[in-house]
Amino acid sequence: MAEKLLMKDGLGKSAVERIAKVLSEVMGEFSAEEFVEDAMNGLGKLELKERVLHLIDVLHNYLPVDFVEAADVLYSIREKWDWGDEKDALSGFAAWPLIDYVGVYGLEYPEKSLDVLRHLTPLFSAEFSIRPFIVHHGKLSEKILLKWCRDKDNHVRRLVSEGSRPRLPWGIRLQKYCEDPSPVLKLLERLKSDKSEYVRRSVANNLNDISKDHPDLVLKICRDWLKEGTKETQWIVRHATRSLVKAGHQGVFRLLGFSASPKLSLGTIKLAKSRLKMGDKLNFSIKLNSKAKRAQRLAIDYAIHHTKANGKLSAKVFKWKVLTLGKGESIEISKAHLFTKITTRKYYKGRHQVEVLINGRSYGSNDFHLSV
Repeated sequence: MAEKLLMKDGLGKSAVERIAKVLSEVMGEFSAEEFVEDAMNGLGKLELKERVLHLIDVLHNYLPVDFVEAADVLYSIREKWDWGDEKDALSGFAAWPLIDYVGVYGLEYPEKSLDVLRHLTPLFSAEFSIRPFIVHHGKLSEKILLKWCRDKDNHVRRLVSEGSRPRLPWGIRLQKYCEDPSPVLKLLERLKSDKSEYVRRSVANNLNDISKDHPDLVLKICRDWLKEGTKETQWIVRHATRSLVKAGHQGVFRLLGFSASPKLSLGTIKLAKSRLKMGDKLNFSIKLNSKAKRAQRLAIDYAIHHTKANGKLSAKVFKWKVLTLGKGESIEISKAHLFTKITTRKYYKGRHQVEVLINGRSYGSNDFHLSV
C-alpha cells in the first residue's frame, strides 16, 4: 500500500527541483544544484508553513537583491512554469514560496508587487501573499481589488474574495475587516453573480467569515441577495450561513426556509452503547413526533461535547439531516459518529455528551464515556 502523502509533502524535493528548474530558465546566472542543496537542508523536519518560510529565506539568497529586479524574475516564471503532475493534488504547492516571497520582500513596492501577484495567482493562489498589502497599503489595495473584480481570469477574481477574507485559515487575520467589513462587502457585491463557481464559492466563504463577527448584517445581506432569485445567489446564501446554522442563530433558519418554532416531541436519545474507545463509532438514534397542524421543515444537527483537559465540556456541531415532517408524522433516524485521531483535536478520557439540535434549538442530550 502506498504511503499516504501529507500536505507538507507538496513542498518536498520534487517541488524544490521545479523551482530550481524555472529559475535556471529565467535567470542569466543561477546555480540550480546549490539552490537544491540549500533548500533541502533541514526541510524534511519542518511542517508545511515552516517549509514555505524556509524556502522564502533560501530564495532571498539567490534572487536579485533589488526587489524590482527580483519581481521581474518572478513575473517571468509563469511562462516557463512546470505545472507538475496533473494527478497530484499537491503539485501547485511548488509555486507557494515564490508567490509569498512578494508579500515578505515587496511591501515597499505595492503597485509592482500587486501586479506580480495578479500575474502569478493562477499558479498557486496569492491569497496569503496579498494580505500584508491589504494591512499596510489598504486604500491602494482596495482600489486595485475593485478593478480586479472585472478581470477576465477567474483566478484573479477569486483572489479578490479569498485574499480579503477577514478570517482566512492559515492567513494573517485582517482585523480591520473583522471590525468593519464594508470595504469587503463592496467587493463581494460585484462578485456574487460571477459566472465561475470557483469565485462564488470564495464569496460564500468570505461572507461566512464576516458572519462570525456581524451575524445580523450578513443575514440582512443574504435576504437582499435572495430577492434577486438567482440560483447563484441562493447557493451562496446556503453556504455563507453555515456557521450561523451551527451556532443556532435563530434568524438564519427562517431565512433558509425552515420552521421558525418547530412543534415536536422526542423520545430519549438512544445509544447503542455508552462506553467507547478510540476507533469506535457512537451509534445513536432519535424518534421525532410532529405536534404541528402542518408540515415542518427541519434542519437536524448534532453536537458532540468533548471533555477538555480541565474536565469541562466543549461542543462541536455536525450536520446530520434535512427533512420535512408532515402533520402528525413520526420518524426515527440514526447516526454513527466515528472517534478517530485527528491533528486538530486532542481527545481526553471521561464523560462526553451527544446533543440533538433542530433548527438551532436543543432537543435533549445523553452522556457516554470515552477512553483514549
